[in-house]
Amino acid sequence: MKFNTAFRSPLSRALFVGALAAASASTLSTLWAINEKNPGPEDVQIKFKLPPPKPLSPAEEQATFKIAPGFHAELVAAEPLVDSPIALSWDEKGRMFVCEMRGYMHNVEGAGEDQPLGRISMLEDTKGNGIMDKRTTFAEGLFLPRAIMCVNGGLLVGEPPMLWFMKDSKGDGKADIKEVVDDKFGSRTGQPEHMANSPTRFLDNWIYCADHPMRYKLKDGKFIAESAPSRGQWGMSQDDFGRQFYNSNSDFLRANFVPEQYYRRNPDYLLTSGSMVQVLKDQSCWPSHPTPGVNRGYEDKQLRADGTLATCTATCGAGVYRGGIFPKEYAGNVFIPEPAGNLVKRVIIDEKSAALTARNAYADTEFWTSTDERFRPVNTHTGPDGALYVVDMYRGIIQHKGFLTYYLIANIKDRKLEEPYNLGRIWRIVPDGVTPKQTKLPAEPAALVSFLGDKNGWVRDTAQRVLVEKKDASVAPALAALVKSGPSNLAKIHALWTLEGIGGLTPDVLTGALKDRDAKVRANAVRLSDRTMAAETAKLLNDPSADVQVALGYNLSTFPETQDSAIELARRSGGSALVRDALLSGLRGRELEVLQALISDPKKSVSTDMLGALTQAVMNERRSARVKQLLGVISAQPANSPVQMAMLTAASGTAKINGKNPPKVKLLYLDAEAPELAALATKGDAKAKPLIAALDARLAWPGKVGVPPPPVIVPLTPEQQQLFDTGKTVYATLCAACHQPTGAGMEGLAPPLVDSEWVLGKPEVLPRIVLHGLSGAVKVNGQSFNLEMPPLGPALSDEQIAGVLTYIRREWEHNASPISVATVAALRAQYKSRTQSWSSAELMPPAPKKPAKPTKP
Repeated sequence: MKFNTAFRSPLSRALFVGALAAASASTLSTLWAINEKNPGPEDVQIKFKLPPPKPLSPAEEQATFKIAPGFHAELVAAEPLVDSPIALSWDEKGRMFVCEMRGYMHNVEGAGEDQPLGRISMLEDTKGNGIMDKRTTFAEGLFLPRAIMCVNGGLLVGEPPMLWFMKDSKGDGKADIKEVVDDKFGSRTGQPEHMANSPTRFLDNWIYCADHPMRYKLKDGKFIAESAPSRGQWGMSQDDFGRQFYNSNSDFLRANFVPEQYYRRNPDYLLTSGSMVQVLKDQSCWPSHPTPGVNRGYEDKQLRADGTLATCTATCGAGVYRGGIFPKEYAGNVFIPEPAGNLVKRVIIDEKSAALTARNAYADTEFWTSTDERFRPVNTHTGPDGALYVVDMYRGIIQHKGFLTYYLIANIKDRKLEEPYNLGRIWRIVPDGVTPKQTKLPAEPAALVSFLGDKNGWVRDTAQRVLVEKKDASVAPALAALVKSGPSNLAKIHALWTLEGIGGLTPDVLTGALKDRDAKVRANAVRLSDRTMAAETAKLLNDPSADVQVALGYNLSTFPETQDSAIELARRSGGSALVRDALLSGLRGRELEVLQALISDPKKSVSTDMLGALTQAVMNERRSARVKQLLGVISAQPANSPVQMAMLTAASGTAKINGKNPPKVKLLYLDAEAPELAALATKGDAKAKPLIAALDARLAWPGKVGVPPPPVIVPLTPEQQQLFDTGKTVYATLCAACHQPTGAGMEGLAPPLVDSEWVLGKPEVLPRIVLHGLSGAVKVNGQSFNLEMPPLGPALSDEQIAGVLTYIRREWEHNASPISVATVAALRAQYKSRTQSWSSAELMPPAPKKPAKPTKP
């Protein structure tokens, strides 16, 4: 399980900036005594000797900035106006609300966290010069608040475990209304870096959060909630077309190309080629000064020879630039903070056939760096004036105590970085020669409509939000006119979703939008079309746009009456993984019939990937009658033909998935032997026979020689069921963001848990991993991962650890024994002096090699 965090490495990285003097053994032993449970080598070697850096004033800090040519940073707010800022949001009046985590890590022992020191401040620029000069305390007395979003005349405020709606009803700038939206928004205790955050309203009128398995919508003045995939660690952002961007501490950027909710419709088909895609493969970063004070700075590859951070470890708060005042080539670029490296990276997004990739904008340098190791950028936002705003937490410690290593503590102490902890700055990046001007949004709904076409994405988003909140039906005709003849595709798209939000979409509006010249407009119109529009959407089967084809995949597969059109789209998809997965998402329970229809006419070709995907879904359905029927279909195909081989490969469980080896498959129990399998065996050639053997090994039936009977499910006791329920909550809160609610894991980040030998193996292995972490090379289900899972022992109780491990050992058709609280407690006591993460070899050593047979003399 990988639980790194967005705040975690900032501390670790920026501290080493030059380096630390060799601390005395007595000093280090005192430090270790403070954090006995933390990992890392006890023999701390401080590699550099530099004087402790002094805290800088905003002007002094600004002088340390190195920003790409053509831009400069302007100070928007600083202490005492703000203190420990971590997130911000603007309301429709242009007022800036800042979330201040003032109780976070006053020292390495975590002082301040148990105090209600957090607050939400409202900042205003009374002089019109872009500099905030007035602060009103909107809310205070909060425990480590970490999320805000302006909505419905007030704010959503995340104060785990609560998500509040707060509002000022008296006009004095102070919240006097406080209503519960959700009481499971993270947990009061635990790691702040692994807690729900960053509520963000997207184009589809839903509010999504990072590291949280729920989404929210304001409907008729009330918030509604429903489950959603948990994504990212710290920060959420969208591009002009509502595509989601997020990241985790050691993974710069991932994206969803399509609305991820669609993928959840079919649990029998888990491929999601358009979601959580690692769009940026290169994780290298380039600080402008040595940054050895990072949590894993003692590892050989974490730092370069000059002491600079080699790869990201604290990435967070990525923001898509949509402001309209930067040069055109910056539109849609993503700016990503790396507070451990004291830098902000710029990434260019490229689009081809509805898929996105990312690349670094510069070689061996970054958009914005600083030599001040207290420069801690943690969030980026496009502002109402079109500038790029960056939240600078400005402090030494940003790694939570639960993840501090001895190495990092030694660096912090040596360089006197525990104080001050009550500063903070907000900067904006502005092109040289440009004076940003804040757009003033009108209060009247009719006047707001035209702002849906503004060049600034913040303005468009806010105008849409306010119009939907007001739900004034009188603006529907103006919105319909904007859809028909708006000044840009973005104006038309926002008008469509605004109509959806106010319940004003009509068949006439959608029919017109389906014929729009712009492919993005057509694709959004397809997404918004219900079954009454089936005849119209089906007319787009010949549309050349990849965006439209993907949208059609989701739409046409949803309704039985458009199944023939979905089949035709499958024939025309040309092997597109995005279209394939879109179609499969809506075909649950109908995959076999669609498969048969696709191969019914041998004169019409179809992608073998599509046939394989449909076959996989039928096998995953695990219904004896359907599987036997599928075997008959496979057997009836011309022997060894491409069609038969595609289906046979998928049915055998040996097909590679998006270029990766398949996961292990479970025995599938049929009610009786399938004669079709025997018929296949008589026809296969040399290529087919191994696949038929693999398929045979996957199937079981009563009386089959060498096959065990179906497993007997041992029911959980009431106490074990209570642990399971506790663990389910812990998993959703901490684990699902990386390992996924399905347990399928995330490529390049977190291994799968489903059918994992680590999960289902010896009961004492998992508690040791959770207590002390796991690092280095690990093989899971035959796949290699390079992990850095930190310990969660200090953050979770014995009951929580036993619960989450019981949950993953019994979820997803697992039948392993539960983990008891006593087992966890005993292992915690047994390894209480351990200070390093486990390695794979320590926990699950490879089988010893058999000695070679002696050769004859």
